[in-house]
Amino acid sequence: MNKIVKIAIALIICLAVGYSASVVTRPSVESWYPTIVKPVFNPPNWIFMPVWTILYIFMAIAAALVWDKIKEQTEKVKTALLFFLIQLTLNAIWSYLFFGLKNPLLALIEIFILWLMIYETYLKFIRINKISGYLLVPYLVWVGFATILNASIWWLNK
Repeated sequence: MNKIVKIAIALIICLAVGYSASVVTRPSVESWYPTIVKPVFNPPNWIFMPVWTILYIFMAIAAALVWDKIKEQTEKVKTALLFFLIQLTLNAIWSYLFFGLKNPLLALIEIFILWLMIYETYLKFIRINKISGYLLVPYLVWVGFATILNASIWWLNK
């Protein structure tokens, strides 16, 4: 399987996760989310979709570049991709906890674990393919910001 096919498969998976998260998010963004207190640095709602789309594309390319090294570094690649799938699952779960259950505290605990898993995935990816690691940096930064935002929302609404 060539690199382009791997990127396409990874892209489908990542965008499917993003879409599933948006299905849970969308109703709350229109009903519950506008009613809660948010910090002054809360971005406008329209910014989230393009940012997440770009991040999912970067994640997919990163995963495909690592996957492409499977014949050379089989065990390292399998482990790295396992961490990738775990963090991707945690990514989807956060939307359910925050927007679906409307539980910022539980979502805060989970997003902290998510950030740690992304960081561990970054460490594994960068050892296999430097570009893959670099592609996860914006994701790490955004989820770091989202963690602060989540904590602020929890604090302001407890």
